[in-house]
Amino acid sequence: MMTLPDQKPPKDTHAYVLTKSNIDNTIETKHVHQFNENAIRHTVSLSDIVGLTKFGLHLVRVEAGDETTTHHYHEESDEFIYVLSGELSLRYGDAHYSLSAGDFVGFPAHGAPHSMRNDSDTDATYLMGGSRPPIDMTLYPEINCKMYNIHGKKEYVDLEDLGEV
Repeated sequence: MMTLPDQKPPKDTHAYVLTKSNIDNTIETKHVHQFNENAIRHTVSLSDIVGLTKFGLHLVRVEAGDETTTHHYHEESDEFIYVLSGELSLRYGDAHYSLSAGDFVGFPAHGAPHSMRNDSDTDATYLMGGSRPPIDMTLYPEINCKMYNIHGKKEYVDLEDLGEV
């Protein structure tokens, strides 16, 4: 159940409650990053299930050896992760960090590029959340690309093709 921005949310509060059993029985969605075939996340989009539109919260599982994304940052969206289990290698700007259960990382809009990889031999799980501005740009500095997300429609451009007006 997803509410569109111009719809009013239902008054039945039951629609907003997910029990552990509900979550455990929700089938994960496999996401392969559009610019990185090695970035594979298995996700339950908790916020989408209950119809949140301004904020995203996702339960993510990354298998051993997989990456989470292409090194990037958002120009309008704040993001965060909270590690629930396993280990992840975080590359954040020029620094490298080892993350494990209980670790939290914030990624502010216009911050340093970031990406993660599961270098262990077991799955890692984390909560990933962030704001959902109606218009956002994501910069991928290593592949020289910018992606535009305008009201849910995504388009990208190679930075060498951009010109000033």
